[in-house]
Amino acid sequence: MFLFSKLLSAVTQPMFWLALWWAIALLVSKRWRKPAVVMLWTGLVALGLLGFQAIPDALLRPLENRYSIPAAESINRHVGIIVLGGATNHPDSFVAHGQVPLGEAAERMTVPVGLLQQHPKMELVFSGGEGRLVTTGVTESELARVFYKEQGVNMEQVKLEDGSRNTRENAQQVAKLLGDRCKSPWLLVTSAWHMPRSMAEFEAVGCNVTAYPVDFRTGDTTSLSEYSMAHSLLRWQVALHEWLGLLVYGVTR
Repeated sequence: MFLFSKLLSAVTQPMFWLALWWAIALLVSKRWRKPAVVMLWTGLVALGLLGFQAIPDALLRPLENRYSIPAAESINRHVGIIVLGGATNHPDSFVAHGQVPLGEAAERMTVPVGLLQQHPKMELVFSGGEGRLVTTGVTESELARVFYKEQGVNMEQVKLEDGSRNTRENAQQVAKLLGDRCKSPWLLVTSAWHMPRSMAEFEAVGCNVTAYPVDFRTGDTTSLSEYSMAHSLLRWQVALHEWLGLLVYGVTR
């Protein structure tokens, strides 16, 4: 399943399919020149359309709106917070400079710190190993340990799970770590667009979790004037990966 999830990361990148489309066009250009030219131009038009942020946002929005942030008064009913990895960048910069590299999903790391300050009796379980095919020797849990210590979190409240490599393994490893305590009410913190798949996996292993979505990428609407090829391509990949992941995880559960 881990290797298949890595394959999903490749095939959900729009540029992968555009590159394949253009490669086919070039391969057939000598024999079928006109169809090849049409393919090259349609690929170019598709590339231009990919820059409109409103289109991938329309795919992300229903994922992000699936679960609401819990009411403040309900937080105390939970024994702790389960935080999923995915907020840190490649650890090379950490090894070189000693600073934890937070990525675009930084709220996965920062929001739980605020929750612990407001609710000091709660526990925190961080789940994240190395989700790379070529490992670096530095797990996300190690980065989380350094980050939470720097933020002044009482590390006696923190449990680190460093064996998981994808969402399914997050749920399985946390359930194994907590045992029967996973049936107590926990807050589950991850990106809003990642929450539907995460909730399904944790519920499947019998954990009693309440969604606490963070790292929202969309608002109520996205103007057609919002155009950025770089940002839009990343949103396309996130959206396609999550929708395809929901399908695959549902079939293989």
